[in-house]
Amino acid sequence: MDEQLLSSEEIRELTEGVTKRNEITKEEIDALGEIGNISIGTSATTLYSLLRNKVVITTPKVFITNIQELKEAHPIPFISVEVSYTKGLSGSNIMIIKEKDAKIIADLMMGGDGSNIDVDLDDMRMSAVGEAMNQMMGSAATSLSTMLKKDINISPPRLTKINLATDSLEGYFDELENIVNISFTMEVGDFLKSEIMQLMPIPFAKTLVEQLFALSTADKSDTDMDNVKSDEIPETHIDQIPEQKTAVSMAEKEPEKTTLDTNTKITVNPVEFHEFQEEPISTQTSSLELILDVPLEVTVELGRTNKTIKEILEISPGTIVELDKMAGEPVDILVNGKLVAKGEVVVIDENFGVRITEIINSIDRVKSLQ
Repeated sequence: MDEQLLSSEEIRELTEGVTKRNEITKEEIDALGEIGNISIGTSATTLYSLLRNKVVITTPKVFITNIQELKEAHPIPFISVEVSYTKGLSGSNIMIIKEKDAKIIADLMMGGDGSNIDVDLDDMRMSAVGEAMNQMMGSAATSLSTMLKKDINISPPRLTKINLATDSLEGYFDELENIVNISFTMEVGDFLKSEIMQLMPIPFAKTLVEQLFALSTADKSDTDMDNVKSDEIPETHIDQIPEQKTAVSMAEKEPEKTTLDTNTKITVNPVEFHEFQEEPISTQTSSLELILDVPLEVTVELGRTNKTIKEILEISPGTIVELDKMAGEPVDILVNGKLVAKGEVVVIDENFGVRITEIINSIDRVKSLQ
């Protein structure tokens, strides 16, 4: 019976291992900040295309907290966004955003100007916020995949309304459990400055850092190995060089064989090669010229807008549909659905036309046609 009991040293080692697993060092905090800066920072471009406003995401701050401290600091309604990793990583994390800020994002996603926030977050608006968060976290997962050099996929985010003053996050974290809080500020245009907090368990955060450190160590080892291999190349003395026949016709007579002595001076002269006549280079028809006669569909787009199904069903003759462009703004010129230029609408002999005012460079135009 006594043989099955753990000794005091074994118990100490086990407890120290658990404690160490639930602690985080300053170096790990700095690494998490860098991971958040790269992965979350790339989401600004994605959100810009969705919200149609300039999006700026600040450098995240990383610190250790718990749910009790969050309740005391933010006793207001939030929207929690749970994101689980389905490939490449095992675990999940939660992003929480203020309900007021979520309403602004929902209004922008539904074609508004961000001012319609005196409404409840119904299923449709929650779905709009979920799509924005899905695109945001998808972009972050792609950046993380590049950073860790492995495929990483996430599940669609799950949104829940919570009030930190009254609700519990028992399903995610214990009340006094230490968790990692990666906090960053997201600015949208001039009307939204939102603090978004990404919460994750310490073991999951340490797993991210360990994989990043392991990757850096592997890269450093490869570099060191290459340096060692280059240092191990043995010196070749002159008397060790085997006699070889040269392919360049220089002199017909055989060189005299001499025995080299350590005190013998060796004169080295540059090799003289025969001068070859330069042959004209045959020009070939570029691959682009082979398709210059292929017809393409050119479309001039005046503007776009988003409408709900209800609004579409209410359209009737005389209904005015407001577009996302101001009067006088240049129209988009698309070739096979790809934007290649901008212009202004003109009238030519009672027919509409478009005058080109701005065009992207030729390399980007060709890429957009692929």
